Amino acid sequence: MTRSFAVQEQVRPMAGSTSPWRPPRVCDAYWSEFRHCKSLRHRFHHYYTYGASPLCEQWKEDYDACKEWERTQSTHAKECLQKSERNRVSEQRKFTPVWELRQSPPSDWHMPLNQDRPQDS
Repeated sequence: MTRSFAVQEQVRPMAGSTSPWRPPRVCDAYWSEFRHCKSLRHRFHHYYTYGASPLCEQWKEDYDACKEWERTQSTHAKECLQKSERNRVSEQRKFTPVWELRQSPPSDWHMPLNQDRPQDS
């Protein structure tokens, strides 16, 4: 699980620009996610929700790769971070939406609500 609300992302240059490549998140964000994943509260919540302990090793590996990239600009570290982020994004997209999206508003959207009648439930 990701806590995107607590992580302040840096703005990255657009693809094809002349700026050097930077990791998609600051290294401290990976460390913060790792610490959150290892916390007792998160472990309890994850076990209660999914029936298994969370896997936190990927956050640690991403943090290590990010620090390695900052130190040495290693292509291996860059590829590891890119692959990890792609996997994370694809995993988030595989869930189906809970609500069916409407293509147009209901035909009687402009009518007043019938608050006197009980609703069908």
